[in-house]
Amino acid sequence: MTSSWAEPGCFPVADGVHRVPLQMPQDGLRAINVYALETHTGLALIDGGWHRASTHDELVDALRLIGRRPSEIHDVYVTHVHRDHYTFAVELRRRYGTRVHLGAAEAPGIDAIGRLRSNVPVSSIRELERAGAFEIARIARESGKAEPFDAADWELPDTWLQPGPLDIPGHAVHAAHTPGHTKGHMVFHDSDRNVCYTGDHVLPTITPSIGFELGEWDLPLDKYLTSLTAMLDGPDRTMLPSHGHPGAGVHERCRQLLEHHDRRLTATESVVESAGRATGSDVAAGLTWTRHERSFATLDSFNKMVATCETLAHLDVLVQRGRLSARTSNGVDFFTTC
Repeated sequence: MTSSWAEPGCFPVADGVHRVPLQMPQDGLRAINVYALETHTGLALIDGGWHRASTHDELVDALRLIGRRPSEIHDVYVTHVHRDHYTFAVELRRRYGTRVHLGAAEAPGIDAIGRLRSNVPVSSIRELERAGAFEIARIARESGKAEPFDAADWELPDTWLQPGPLDIPGHAVHAAHTPGHTKGHMVFHDSDRNVCYTGDHVLPTITPSIGFELGEWDLPLDKYLTSLTAMLDGPDRTMLPSHGHPGAGVHERCRQLLEHHDRRLTATESVVESAGRATGSDVAAGLTWTRHERSFATLDSFNKMVATCETLAHLDVLVQRGRLSARTSNGVDFFTTC
């Protein structure tokens, strides 16, 4: 194990499987783990990476360490639609004719990106306004407008994946639909090697954002918790995540994430109970954030947006469970205990 999981290179993680961290220097996640699977006809990738000016050279350098080239990549199986996973897969297709595969339930997200043609997170902004976080919404809108956008990065995949086996020679991999982080997120189980490519659904040290994508959502946290529970029904496998060190057991981490969200639901309800009546913005400000228990006020604007949207996701589940009630006034939801 390297001192930093994000260090560039090409690291063996299973028989015929190599982890390739591709850098994301302007993102707090630092890198994405792309997995290169050796086949009798070349290479298949799990996830493609973020299309940036340096990404191709990084991939060339990494694959050279195992005597391979990007031109040998015949397929990329993408766990979900976020740009650090999808956009360089599309660039590989332009360069080499690589086939790109994405979960079928990601189609509305791709369609929404094509219609919007910008990086403005309109769905998150809608949630921020529902939470009464109008200043955070304003900043998110302006920041999104300022970011460069290339519609060519969001071309349709060659195949819309359904749950079931994948055609990767020499690898007994099957796809499972795990909504929550996005609607169409998939994990890929390799039964021969007893590993699971968990994408952003299960990460070793952080909790994935919930419902962070364009389009309409119906209780994304509820779907995420259901997806985590379903992971416990199958065999335990070694986790190969998109961000962070590989090697932990999937079941143990799923249980930790379920326990984390149980605690957050309890804390969220407690803030509402203490306030008597609260908006999503009020509740987010009353909670602590990240593993370091930071106050909401110390977060940057992007993480304030994510935190507020996640708070609403927890509040909505508490309403679904009959613990809270919600009333809307001028587009803002106000929550009280039942």
